Amino acid sequence: MLAQVQSLGLMGIEGYLVTVEAYGADGLPMFEVVGLPDAAVKESRERVRAALGSCGLSMPVARLTVNLAPADTKKEGPSYDLPIALAILACSGQLSQEALEGVAAVGELSLSGDVMGVRGALSMAIAARAKGVRELLLPATNAREAACVEGLRVLPVYTLAQALDHLRGRARIEPAQTVPYSQMLSTRGTAHDFADVRGQRSAKRALEIAAAGGHNVLMIGPPGSGKTMMARCLPGVLPDMTLEEALEVTRIHSAAGALAADSGLLLERPFRAPHHTVSAAALVGGGPKARPGEISLAHGGVLFLDELPEYERPVLEALRQPLEDGFVSVVRVAAQAKYPARAMLVAAMNPCPCGYYGSKERPCRCSPRDIARYAGRISGPLLDRIDIQLEISAVPVGQITEGAPEEPSAAIRERVEAARERQRSRYTGSGVACNAELTARQVNELCKLGDASRAVLERACERYHLSMRAVSRVLKVSRTIADLAGAEEIDRAHLLEALGYRNLDGQLLRG
Repeated sequence: MLAQVQSLGLMGIEGYLVTVEAYGADGLPMFEVVGLPDAAVKESRERVRAALGSCGLSMPVARLTVNLAPADTKKEGPSYDLPIALAILACSGQLSQEALEGVAAVGELSLSGDVMGVRGALSMAIAARAKGVRELLLPATNAREAACVEGLRVLPVYTLAQALDHLRGRARIEPAQTVPYSQMLSTRGTAHDFADVRGQRSAKRALEIAAAGGHNVLMIGPPGSGKTMMARCLPGVLPDMTLEEALEVTRIHSAAGALAADSGLLLERPFRAPHHTVSAAALVGGGPKARPGEISLAHGGVLFLDELPEYERPVLEALRQPLEDGFVSVVRVAAQAKYPARAMLVAAMNPCPCGYYGSKERPCRCSPRDIARYAGRISGPLLDRIDIQLEISAVPVGQITEGAPEEPSAAIRERVEAARERQRSRYTGSGVACNAELTARQVNELCKLGDASRAVLERACERYHLSMRAVSRVLKVSRTIADLAGAEEIDRAHLLEALGYRNLDGQLLRG
C-alpha cells in the first residue's frame, strides 16, 4: 500500500515542500529511505522504529521503502522523522490517508516518541502557507516562531502519540495563538543604555549619525575608553524592526540553529561580536552545508569586530563584498545559498600595539615602525567601506565620578527614528531603507552640493587622497547629518562634519 505525507525541507533560509512517500510490499522485512538522504535522515529508520514501539504501535513486517521527493534535492537533518513515522502508519493501515490531506508534518523523534525541535521552522511555515497547506504539525518548541505566519494553523506537538490522537480525531490539538506584532514590540527591552556611558559626547554624536543612516563605523582609542560599551548600546538606538524585517532576521537565526527554544520573533536588532580567531567561513558563511555566517546573523543589526587588526587579513577581506552588496552567496559542492547581510559594521581597535599612541595619560612604547605595521593590517579597500572613523580619547577621571546625568538611549533613538522616517519617505518604492544603501546614481541625484560645498569637497579629496568610494560615502554621511537636522539640502556645515569623520584616511591609518 502507498501512503503520502507532506513535509518541508530547508535550503539556505528558504523552505520547500517535500513529499514523504511510504510503500510496503511483500518480501523480506527491510526499511530503506531514498531521495538523497544524508546520514541524519538515514538514521531516522532506527529512531522511527523505536518511537513507534515506545508508543505502543507496531512496525509493519514488510519490505518498506520511504521516498523523499523531489529526489534530486539533498535532504538534511532529522526533521523528517515525524512525517516518515506518519507515512509508515498510513501505509500499514494504522492511520487513514484522508486524515493527512492538507496537513504537513515536521519534527525529530526521540526513541521514547517525543517530538523535538528543528532548525528553520519559520521558513518551513512560510513555505507551507505558500503551497496551500492548512495545518502544520511541528515540535512545540518551534510553535511560537511558526505561529507568526498568518493563514496557517500551527499545531504544537509534544509526542508522536499526541499527533496520532489529533489525526484520528480523538483529541484535537489547539493551534498556537498568533500575537499581534505591535503587542510583541511592547515587551521589547534593551540591555545597554548610553546613559551609562560617561563623557564621549563627540563619539556618541558620531554613533547617532551612524545609527540614523546605517553607516559603518571604526573607533580607534586606548584601552578602557568605552569603545565596546558604546558599540553594545547601538542596537538600543536603532529603530524598531518592521514585521517583515523581524521575520527575515528570525528566519536567518532559525535556519542557523541560533534561535532559543520556545522563542518567538526576534524583536531586538541583533548584535554579533565574533572573536578575532573566527574563520572566514564562520564570518561570512560557508562550511560543507553552506550555513549562514556572523554577518548574516547580524543582518538588520550590528556586527561588532573588537580588536580589528587582530583578525586574519583574509577574514577581513572576505567582508568587502557583503558590505558593498548587502548579501552573501555561498557556493559549495553539496550546497549553495544566498543570505542577506545588510548589517552595520562597527569595529574597534587600539591606535598601536601597546594601545597608548597619542594618549595624554600614558606614554606609548611602540616604535613608528610598529605603529605602521599594526595599522597596515587593515587594507585600504576595507577602510574605504567604513563611513565613519573616530578617534576616541580616554575619559577623564572627573567625568567618570561626577554625578551629572548622561543622555539616555531613548532620547537618541527618537532623533534616529525621525531621521529614518525622512529617509523612508524619500526612498519609498526604491528598495532603499537608509542612506547607507544608496546606489551611485541615487547619490548623484539626492546628495547634490552647492558650489561652496563642492569646492570644500575637492580640497579634501586633494589633501586626503579620497577614492571615489570614499567620496560617495562622505556624501551619504552628509545626507544623514542633514536628515538629523531636518534639512532638505546638504549645506557646508553638514559636509564639513562628514569629512571630519574621514580624517583618519590621511592621518593615523595611512602613516
